[in-house]
Amino acid sequence: MRQHENYRELIWMLAKTDFKLRYQGSFLGYIWALLKPLLTFAILNFVFTSIFVNRGQGMEHYSLQLLVGILMFNFFSEGTSAGMQSLVGKSQLVTKIYIPRWTIIMASTLNAAMIYVMNLAVVVIFFAWSRFLPTPEAVLLFLSYSALIYVIVLGFALLAAPLFVRFRDLSMIWEVLLQILFYATPVFYSLQQMPVRVQQALLVNPIAFIIHFSKEALINAHFPDPWQNVTFLFAVVGLFAFGIFSYRRLAPRVAEEM
Repeated sequence: MRQHENYRELIWMLAKTDFKLRYQGSFLGYIWALLKPLLTFAILNFVFTSIFVNRGQGMEHYSLQLLVGILMFNFFSEGTSAGMQSLVGKSQLVTKIYIPRWTIIMASTLNAAMIYVMNLAVVVIFFAWSRFLPTPEAVLLFLSYSALIYVIVLGFALLAAPLFVRFRDLSMIWEVLLQILFYATPVFYSLQQMPVRVQQALLVNPIAFIIHFSKEALINAHFPDPWQNVTFLFAVVGLFAFGIFSYRRLAPRVAEEM
């Protein structure tokens, strides 16, 4: 029990340190944690409500849906990228002293979760400004899906962080894949605008499933079928288990390959 408490304290200390260092020296400091996704939201909202107006048609409260989609995808993007590079970024800790490698990985993903929680305040403000109140069931589903994003992020990081020590090109590859995933995820468009076959293909992507049904639940009070949730939950657990399995195989060689 005491050892687990020590691990929690270590993870929390590393996460806070990462958060402080990330914005150290910048003029706006922690405000960037809120400003970055808001600038993306402002640009896309302007483009799809003022220029490509037809793209926003058929979507109730388009601005709210866009904001939710951007913040959730940004959480996934920031978390996976930070988790992948966590061991290399903390190479001195890895090579000079012994601490469980997974604590470094978890701390980096927790840092992304901290920023996401801060951004949720912006979501609340926008919903209040729009005088739109989602149902309690929708809010609960949204929070549950947010937690599942973190599970996906952590599972991916446990797999990718040890691999990145050996293959540094992974960061560039993942950056390109994130761009593809962004357009393959219904962040700035509605899934209903796509043909049925395309919808089914896109929903195979876990982050697309989460963002689509989060928007549908919050705005339209439309929820996935129970079998869809159960199937998705099993898929997420499977991905996380695969991440743990891969980490246990790869982590012992991290220090010598650094």
